[in-house]
Amino acid sequence: MALGRWLDVTARCGTNAEGVIVKRGGTLSGLDCAYDDDLIWRGFVAACVALRCTPPDDIELDATSDIPVARGLGSSAAAIVAGALLANAILEGKLDHAAIIDIAASLEGHPDNVAPSTLGGAVLSVRTAGHHYRSAQLVVHPSLRFVFVVPNFEVRTAAARAALPAQLDFGTAVSAAARAAALVVGLQTADAAILAVALDDVLHVPFRRALVPGYDRVTDAAITAGAIGATLSGSGSSIVAVVHDDSGPAVCDAAVRAWQAVGVEAEAFVTAAERGGATIDTAQRVHRTLQF
Repeated sequence: MALGRWLDVTARCGTNAEGVIVKRGGTLSGLDCAYDDDLIWRGFVAACVALRCTPPDDIELDATSDIPVARGLGSSAAAIVAGALLANAILEGKLDHAAIIDIAASLEGHPDNVAPSTLGGAVLSVRTAGHHYRSAQLVVHPSLRFVFVVPNFEVRTAAARAALPAQLDFGTAVSAAARAAALVVGLQTADAAILAVALDDVLHVPFRRALVPGYDRVTDAAITAGAIGATLSGSGSSIVAVVHDDSGPAVCDAAVRAWQAVGVEAEAFVTAAERGGATIDTAQRVHRTLQF
């Protein structure tokens, strides 16, 4: 799902004699990496390759974000999509949304975050036999809200992936598939009984919860305060709780206090329904300010 947190990027071409420069602000200001490792630039280059164009060697990217980094909120996906969209705009390319998702997913490793960053709202993506992705936007019931509780510690993607087993037994796989289907129906109908089961993940949470100190305490507090269910946001460290529209503030407060009780500072926010109630909020917005 796309959230109301934004990544803004400005690209200036032909004004920099020092090569490629990436400037970072907001939640990106703590990142320290060479430009060729920066995910915005990598997305930019990947789109250039798809367009069969040479990336410019005199470009300055000025990026700022309010998406927390390494918290399971899609910061890397937003960066990759931003870069790909910038390249497509600067080069006046014809890459459509499906192509942007393919390009970004090839770098991210999956479409889970890049598809909603591109399309907005809640999105279901599946990989085809031809190694492309097909994505469909999901209807989210207008009464549902999503509480995100963001702690002051990170869970790096590499650590989260390393925690997963190489194989799962068949019964667990069947249960995971059923819960995925239940999640789609629950989001559409706001059926609390279906959503509660869907959010009781068996695929990755049992293996990753140890990376998130206080996980059980926070999820239990959220549910006691009125949440339908709670689970990891992405691979963590953030926790997401699904609530009806009037219980968000109470769940935010209870979850933050539960983390504080184990010595972890956290912040929480609640999404707002998009106009018409079809999806939550808008896409992780990418401003394309092109200056030549």
